[in-house]
Amino acid sequence: MHGQADGRSDAMRSAGEGTRRRAFTGLWVAALLAILTFLVIYPVFMLLLGALTDTNPVVDGIRLSLSHLSIANFLAVLANPNVAEALLNTLIACGGGTVIAVAIGLLFSWIVVRTNTPFKGFIAAASILPLFAPPLVAGVAWAILGSPKTGLINTMFKWMGSDLRIDLYSMWGLVFVFGIYYAPYVYMFTSSALRNMDPSLEEAAEISGASAFVTLFTVTFPLIMPAIVSGMLLSFIVMLGIYGIPAVLGAPTNLNVLTTYIFKLTNWSPPLYNTAAAVAIILMVVTGLLVYLQQKLLSGRSYTTVAGKAFRPRSLDLGPWRWLTFALGIGYLLIVVVLPSLALIVAAFRKFMFIRDAASLFDMRQYSLVHFESIFDNPLTMRSIYNAVEVGVITAVVGGALAFAIGYTIHRTRVSGRRTIDLISTVPVAIPGLVVGVAYLWAWIGVPGGLYGTIWILALAFIARFMPDTVKALSTSFLQIHRELEEAAWVCGRGMLGTIRTIVLPLARPGVLASMTLLFVLAIRELGSSLFLYTSNTMVMSVLLLDYYEGGNIGKTAAFSLVQTVLLGVLIGGANWLSRGAAQGNVARTG
Repeated sequence: MHGQADGRSDAMRSAGEGTRRRAFTGLWVAALLAILTFLVIYPVFMLLLGALTDTNPVVDGIRLSLSHLSIANFLAVLANPNVAEALLNTLIACGGGTVIAVAIGLLFSWIVVRTNTPFKGFIAAASILPLFAPPLVAGVAWAILGSPKTGLINTMFKWMGSDLRIDLYSMWGLVFVFGIYYAPYVYMFTSSALRNMDPSLEEAAEISGASAFVTLFTVTFPLIMPAIVSGMLLSFIVMLGIYGIPAVLGAPTNLNVLTTYIFKLTNWSPPLYNTAAAVAIILMVVTGLLVYLQQKLLSGRSYTTVAGKAFRPRSLDLGPWRWLTFALGIGYLLIVVVLPSLALIVAAFRKFMFIRDAASLFDMRQYSLVHFESIFDNPLTMRSIYNAVEVGVITAVVGGALAFAIGYTIHRTRVSGRRTIDLISTVPVAIPGLVVGVAYLWAWIGVPGGLYGTIWILALAFIARFMPDTVKALSTSFLQIHRELEEAAWVCGRGMLGTIRTIVLPLARPGVLASMTLLFVLAIRELGSSLFLYTSNTMVMSVLLLDYYEGGNIGKTAAFSLVQTVLLGVLIGGANWLSRGAAQGNVARTG
């Protein structure tokens, strides 16, 4: 009798635990969906509604806006020759930049992975350095170097007696700067694919009589085509949403791309928010189509190059030509890192930017700290630094926690609704930062006592904007943890939260720290979203930097660019140190 009673009691207890677990799971999924609706669905819906009406849905009410639905804004935008010109300029600048990025990224991935070029580790590090430079800072640096009248490069040409001149305030300038700064996206994809590719396929081609050059174009590159296409489309998509570089290099010659044109629309008097929303929707649709195309291309064909059979990495002996490939790496480092850094240093410390000749460039009496003193005398400078750090910390902590919850739900559970969570959290990958800013502006500008005008609206916009990057960065850490570790914790009586706290979080700590660092850095350098959401009390560094540039003071702009670059360098170095410590701690525990 006692045995039957105990059995019934266990069954009832088990049923109760099952009910509680199902209730908890349902609440968990509902909470995540509510947060994602708040962060992503609501702003995008308000942006779309704004583009389809001639009213402000927030101020005038959604019911009135729904009664004024029409596609008049889209028809007006599509018939506007300025929009067509901006769209054409965007496609040319991003298309040309992508061609250069693919050529550079593919070349350096081949040099690093498949050749015996000396100092390959150094070249590999140089190949990804541009990723850490904020686009606006890169644009300012190349404006100082490539201005047609006062540019440092033209000054040096003149000093050498050459009639050669360059003008980066042009479409070719945009294409060049886009290409050299977004090559790392292609490099990261293609170098990883080359490392995973079995070299016996290339050896078979060479045994059949194909030269190294023919093998490269008929075997190697076709086999890593998915990685090439991914890197190509990703770099194109990223360029599509960049505001800083075209704002600096295109503004002097009134060369508009879609991002700069949207910002102009919101600065007209009165601001054309409905028209800007329609252009933003067009930009979002173009980006979304490219993301869809990327997924479609990669899922439709088989490019299997990794099998169960072990292989040894193969390096092509270039002979004396290896010094040429080494020189190419040094040349790239000089162009993307050394030259822009020198330009910023010269402009930041020089009293006046007018440089008569090369001798004047090296006259130390022309240099001082006057621009640094000037920017730090401005109370906005310290406020913008404080605001940027505050937004970065909120974005990193809140965004990191949300990404952890989303990533865990997607990759470590089988709850119903996780596919929907995955889909909604991936949507922002197709929304450029500038469009996120316009969407949040539409969603919150008219709400009394709401988020607009606070630091939190910037942080929430950044969290939504960079959610796909953070979740993707964390997913690798989740997939590395074997499920049996969690099962052992459950057998020992731990609940889900207890298992996450004692097993998953400590093991995934390096990935969590890396993701939070990524969020912090991206938030500090983000300009597109900030432009529409800042007020005088919430101005951040990137906006103040653009303000200095548009004010025409190159010295202050360069000095503040250096301050931002140094701050980012210190933060990235500190985060790497913390991540390394966490990784060593994990190794010690597992050892």
